[in-house]
Amino acid sequence: MTEQGFDSMNGMEFDFLKEIGNIGAGNATTALATMLKLKVEMQVPKVALLDFQELPEILGGAENPIAGILLTLRGEIEGMMMFVLEYSAARSMVNLLMGQEKPVEEPLDEIEASALQEVGNIITGAYLSALSNLTNLAMSPSVPYISVDMAGAILSVPAIEFGKIGDKALLIETEFGEKASSVNGYFILIPTLEAYNKILHSFGM
Repeated sequence: MTEQGFDSMNGMEFDFLKEIGNIGAGNATTALATMLKLKVEMQVPKVALLDFQELPEILGGAENPIAGILLTLRGEIEGMMMFVLEYSAARSMVNLLMGQEKPVEEPLDEIEASALQEVGNIITGAYLSALSNLTNLAMSPSVPYISVDMAGAILSVPAIEFGKIGDKALLIETEFGEKASSVNGYFILIPTLEAYNKILHSFGM
C-alpha cells in the first residue's frame, strides 16, 4: 500500500484490517476467559472503519452512558486504543467478575471501577500483543485510564487528539460471555495514518 488516506483504501486492504481485528479480539477473549475462569465464547466480530462522528451513534447515542478504558500507543505503532462498554454491560461484567448481582444502573464504586480498569487493561493488552506478533511491529501502551460518562464526552478525547491527523477509527464490535450472560464490547483502534500504512506494509501490501 502506498502512503495514502483511509478513504482510498481498497477492498483487499480493508479485509486484511478486518482479519487483524478478528484475531486481536479472539486473543482478548481468551484472556478474559482466563481471568473470569469461565468458558467465554465470542461471536464473529463486526469490523468497520468509521468517521469519529459516527462512533457515538454506534454506542447508543451521544448521551448514552458508557465506560471507556483508554490507552495511548507509542513505538512503531502510534495512536490510541479504547475498550468501550455500554454502562449496563460494564456493570454486568463487573458483577460477573466479582460474583455479585447488583442492578445494572447502580454506579461503580472505587473497587469496582478499579476491577473494570484491570479487565480493560488485560483485554486491550492481549489485543495489542496479537497485533504486535502479527505485524512484528513494536508498540508500548500507556497506563490505562478509565472513564464513565456519556458516549459523546468520552469519544471526544480521541477525536480532538487525532482530528489533526485523520478522522477514521477501526471499530471492532464483540460479544463476550456465555449465552445467558453475554455482553457487547467495542475495541476502537485509532492509529495514525502512518501506523495504518506500517501495519499493511508489514505484510507487503
